[in-house]
Amino acid sequence: MISQIAFVLVLVGAVALFAYHVRLLRKTILLGRPYESPAPVRQRWLQMLRVAVFQQRMMDKPIASAAHWVIYVGFLVVNLEVAEIVLDGLLGTHRVLAPFLGSVYDAMTVAAEVFLGLVFVAAVIFLWRRNVSKVPRFHTAEMRGWPPLDANIILWTEIFLVLALFFMNAADQVLQGRGVEPYSKVGTFPLSQLVTPFLSGLSTSSLVVIERTAWWVHILGILAFLNYIPFSKHLHIFLAFPNTYYASPEPPGKLRSLPQVTAVVKEALGLPTENGTQAEASTLGAKDVTDLTWKNLLDAYTCTECGRCTAVCPAHITGKKLSPRKILMDTRDRLEEIKRHIHRTGKWEGDGKALLGDYITPEEIWACTTCNACVRACPVLIHPVSIIMQLRQYLVMEASQAPETLNAAFVSMENNGSPWAFPAAERAKWAENLTA
Repeated sequence: MISQIAFVLVLVGAVALFAYHVRLLRKTILLGRPYESPAPVRQRWLQMLRVAVFQQRMMDKPIASAAHWVIYVGFLVVNLEVAEIVLDGLLGTHRVLAPFLGSVYDAMTVAAEVFLGLVFVAAVIFLWRRNVSKVPRFHTAEMRGWPPLDANIILWTEIFLVLALFFMNAADQVLQGRGVEPYSKVGTFPLSQLVTPFLSGLSTSSLVVIERTAWWVHILGILAFLNYIPFSKHLHIFLAFPNTYYASPEPPGKLRSLPQVTAVVKEALGLPTENGTQAEASTLGAKDVTDLTWKNLLDAYTCTECGRCTAVCPAHITGKKLSPRKILMDTRDRLEEIKRHIHRTGKWEGDGKALLGDYITPEEIWACTTCNACVRACPVLIHPVSIIMQLRQYLVMEASQAPETLNAAFVSMENNGSPWAFPAAERAKWAENLTA
């Protein structure tokens, strides 16, 4: 009974803490401007299934894709065993599902064991790629300090949780063989048998301690991991689904008109404008995260820092300061600062800082060629160029800080109707000597 009470208190506390951080995260994301996907609902569901569930955009890198698939499916399969652990903790039982599932229970435990082994191998592969073979995209300038530590913490945690289950099942199996109550003979554990030779010589009391300790270590590790996720890049395991659901299916290079500018043009032409549009015209483009759409903010929290975007960015490859991954990371860092403020005070009133200038420099955003290679490379449909373009719009239309080359093009368009310094009558002169 004491064990059940302790388990209930821990479980309720962990779930309540996680729920609080989820609400705080949602409140922070919704500080962004309104956004609505142009796709119909059916298309959104299909897009989410294709990209988030079946991970279509991961297939270009076979090793990473296979390892990621193993961890993804393993997470789902092993959670069946975790669900049983939770039920046992609440009810004070041991392997409560076994009597109800019969032979299916053996299949479930075998599947869980197989995927535990595969998850262990996949985690080792990821650790090797990050820390030994040092894949270049994991070691750019922004990947210093916390980002690589965060990735390693998750991978080592996964290995630790897998080993805890192996020891729990191995001790359970030995106790089953000795006929110790309540360890009745249920389940099949092919991989845990590799551990049983190290435990078979121990006393029954020692085996019970090992089994119970591993049981508690695993469930406490799961609950701790649950509450670590909101502060980690691994938040993508939850947010990839809404992010791909709401992602626009339009061509990546399509630029949307600013409603405020459209309203001004319509007014100048004597055309009717939508109610309230002019009232929203206080900021053109984005200076801080609250000027971006909430989908941009969801993008930032969904980023898993895989670096595929930066690896294909031509500006980054040629030595420019731009890294699309850093744009997302900086946006998330700014959001985290705001979230901490909301946690302390209950609301957001500004702190004198801004995303543009304090986190992201003009040099970075003007280095972007808007080729959208980063958008096409992202496995979860994140759109770094959207953030970059809104920051540019602010610099041009609000701060009047466009580069000199752009200012010259603006003057030419105003005076000549083209970005070149030629009269309108000579706009086609450049093509005179071209042959078909």
